Amino acid sequence: MNGITLTLRALHHGERQLAKDLVVVAERHSTEHEVHHVAKDLVTWSNVACVRLAEAADHYGLALDGPAHTSTSGFAPTLREKTAGSLGHRPEPGLLLLMDLRDIHLAAAGNSLYWEMLAQAGQAAKDERLLDLATACHPQTLRQMRWANTMIKNLSPQVLTSL
Repeated sequence: MNGITLTLRALHHGERQLAKDLVVVAERHSTEHEVHHVAKDLVTWSNVACVRLAEAADHYGLALDGPAHTSTSGFAPTLREKTAGSLGHRPEPGLLLLMDLRDIHLAAAGNSLYWEMLAQAGQAAKDERLLDLATACHPQTLRQMRWANTMIKNLSPQVLTSL
Protein backbone atom coordinates (compact mmCIF):
# COMPACT_ATOMS: atom_id res chain seq x y z
CA MET A 1 0.00 0.00 0.00
CA ASN A 2 1.40 3.40 -0.92
CA GLY A 3 0.71 6.94 0.29
CA ILE A 4 -1.99 7.57 -2.29
CA THR A 5 -3.98 4.49 -1.32
CA LEU A 6 -3.56 5.32 2.37
CA THR A 7 -4.90 8.80 1.72
CA LEU A 8 -7.78 7.50 -0.39
CA ARG A 9 -8.71 5.06 2.38
CA ALA A 10 -8.47 7.70 5.13
CA LEU A 11 -10.48 10.22 3.12
CA HIS A 12 -13.12 7.65 2.27
CA HIS A 13 -13.45 6.74 5.94
CA GLY A 14 -13.65 10.43 6.86
CA GLU A 15 -16.37 11.19 4.31
CA ARG A 16 -18.40 8.16 5.40
CA GLN A 17 -18.11 9.23 9.03
CA LEU A 18 -19.04 12.81 8.21
CA ALA A 19 -22.15 11.58 6.37
CA LYS A 20 -23.16 9.49 9.40
CA ASP A 21 -22.52 12.42 11.76
CA LEU A 22 -24.59 14.78 9.61
CA VAL A 23 -27.50 12.33 9.66
CA VAL A 24 -27.34 12.12 13.45
CA VAL A 25 -27.22 15.92 13.74
CA ALA A 26 -30.19 16.27 11.39
CA GLU A 27 -32.20 13.78 13.44
CA ARG A 28 -31.08 14.97 16.87
CA HIS A 29 -31.88 18.61 16.09
CA SER A 30 -35.05 18.15 14.07
CA THR A 31 -36.68 21.09 15.87
CA GLU A 32 -33.98 23.39 14.45
CA HIS A 33 -35.37 23.36 10.93
CA GLU A 34 -32.42 25.00 9.19
CA VAL A 35 -29.96 22.61 10.82
CA HIS A 36 -32.19 19.63 10.14
CA HIS A 37 -32.74 20.30 6.44
CA VAL A 38 -29.30 21.62 5.54
CA ALA A 39 -27.52 18.78 7.37
CA LYS A 40 -29.62 16.26 5.43
CA ASP A 41 -28.65 17.99 2.19
CA LEU A 42 -24.96 18.00 3.13
CA VAL A 43 -25.03 14.22 3.60
CA THR A 44 -25.44 13.92 -0.15
CA TRP A 45 -22.12 15.63 -0.81
CA SER A 46 -20.23 13.21 1.43
CA ASN A 47 -22.02 10.26 -0.13
CA VAL A 48 -21.12 11.43 -3.64
CA ALA A 49 -17.51 11.85 -2.52
CA CYS A 50 -17.54 8.27 -1.19
CA VAL A 51 -18.78 6.92 -4.50
CA ARG A 52 -16.18 8.90 -6.44
CA LEU A 53 -13.41 7.84 -4.05
CA ALA A 54 -14.42 4.18 -4.40
CA GLU A 55 -14.34 4.50 -8.19
CA ALA A 56 -10.91 6.13 -8.13
CA ALA A 57 -9.57 3.60 -5.62
CA ASP A 58 -10.31 0.75 -8.04
CA HIS A 59 -7.63 2.15 -10.33
CA TYR A 60 -5.11 1.78 -7.49
CA GLY A 61 -6.17 -1.77 -6.60
CA LEU A 62 -8.04 -0.63 -3.51
CA ALA A 63 -11.59 -1.81 -2.82
CA LEU A 64 -13.68 0.75 -0.95
CA ASP A 65 -17.37 0.60 -0.10
CA GLY A 66 -19.87 3.08 -1.36
CA PRO A 67 -21.55 5.64 0.88
CA ALA A 68 -22.40 4.88 4.48
CA HIS A 69 -25.88 3.64 5.29
CA THR A 70 -27.53 6.87 6.34
CA SER A 71 -31.16 5.98 6.76
CA THR A 72 -33.29 8.42 8.67
CA SER A 73 -36.01 5.89 9.35
CA GLY A 74 -36.27 3.31 12.07
CA PHE A 75 -36.40 3.19 15.85
CA ALA A 76 -33.20 5.09 16.76
CA PRO A 77 -33.86 8.10 14.51
CA THR A 78 -37.47 8.27 15.69
CA LEU A 79 -36.34 8.17 19.32
CA ARG A 80 -33.78 10.94 18.70
CA GLU A 81 -36.42 13.08 16.98
CA LYS A 82 -38.91 12.61 19.85
CA THR A 83 -36.21 13.46 22.38
CA ALA A 84 -35.22 16.53 20.38
CA GLY A 85 -38.84 17.63 20.26
CA SER A 86 -39.33 17.32 24.01
CA LEU A 87 -36.05 19.09 24.80
CA GLY A 88 -36.31 21.71 22.07
CA HIS A 89 -36.76 24.76 24.31
CA ARG A 90 -34.17 24.09 27.04
CA PRO A 91 -30.68 25.57 26.85
CA GLU A 92 -28.97 22.18 27.06
CA PRO A 93 -30.01 21.20 23.52
CA GLY A 94 -28.42 24.44 22.35
CA LEU A 95 -25.12 23.42 23.90
CA LEU A 96 -25.46 19.98 22.36
CA LEU A 97 -26.09 21.58 18.99
CA LEU A 98 -22.98 23.73 19.34
CA MET A 99 -20.93 20.65 20.23
CA ASP A 100 -22.38 18.74 17.28
CA LEU A 101 -21.63 21.61 14.90
CA ARG A 102 -18.10 21.81 16.29
CA ASP A 103 -17.64 18.10 15.59
CA ILE A 104 -19.00 18.53 12.04
CA HIS A 105 -16.63 21.43 11.45
CA LEU A 106 -13.62 19.48 12.71
CA ALA A 107 -14.51 16.39 10.68
CA ALA A 108 -14.93 18.47 7.53
CA ALA A 109 -11.63 20.26 8.25
CA GLY A 110 -9.88 16.90 8.55
CA ASN A 111 -11.38 15.76 5.27
CA SER A 112 -10.38 19.03 3.66
CA LEU A 113 -6.76 18.40 4.60
CA TYR A 114 -6.93 14.93 3.05
CA TRP A 115 -8.42 16.40 -0.15
CA GLU A 116 -5.54 18.88 -0.25
CA MET A 117 -3.01 16.08 0.27
CA LEU A 118 -4.63 14.03 -2.50
CA ALA A 119 -4.56 17.01 -4.87
CA GLN A 120 -0.90 17.62 -4.11
CA ALA A 121 -0.07 13.95 -4.68
CA GLY A 122 -1.99 14.03 -7.96
CA GLN A 123 -0.11 17.12 -9.05
CA ALA A 124 3.28 15.63 -8.13
CA ALA A 125 2.45 12.34 -9.88
CA LYS A 126 0.83 14.12 -12.83
CA ASP A 127 -2.26 12.00 -12.14
CA GLU A 128 -5.28 13.71 -13.71
CA ARG A 129 -7.64 11.21 -12.07
CA LEU A 130 -6.65 12.38 -8.58
CA LEU A 131 -6.64 16.05 -9.56
CA ASP A 132 -10.10 15.80 -11.10
CA LEU A 133 -11.41 13.96 -8.05
CA ALA A 134 -10.04 16.50 -5.60
CA THR A 135 -11.16 19.43 -7.76
CA ALA A 136 -14.69 18.05 -7.91
CA CYS A 137 -15.13 17.04 -4.28
CA HIS A 138 -12.99 19.33 -2.15
CA PRO A 139 -15.20 22.44 -2.64
CA GLN A 140 -18.21 20.61 -1.13
CA THR A 141 -16.16 19.68 1.91
CA LEU A 142 -15.12 23.31 2.31
CA ARG A 143 -18.80 24.32 2.09
CA GLN A 144 -19.72 21.78 4.78
CA MET A 145 -17.03 23.24 7.01
CA ARG A 146 -18.13 26.84 6.35
CA TRP A 147 -21.77 25.98 7.03
CA ALA A 148 -20.91 24.50 10.43
CA ASN A 149 -18.73 27.50 11.24
CA THR A 150 -21.45 29.96 10.22
CA MET A 151 -24.05 28.13 12.32
CA ILE A 152 -21.72 28.22 15.32
CA LYS A 153 -21.22 31.96 14.86
CA ASN A 154 -24.95 32.55 14.58
CA LEU A 155 -26.03 30.34 17.48
CA SER A 156 -23.23 30.86 20.00
CA PRO A 157 -24.27 34.30 21.30
CA GLN A 158 -27.83 33.25 22.10
CA VAL A 159 -27.01 29.79 23.45
CA LEU A 160 -24.03 30.79 25.55
CA THR A 161 -25.59 33.91 27.07
CA SER A 162 -28.88 32.19 27.93
CA LEU A 163 -27.33 29.67 30.35
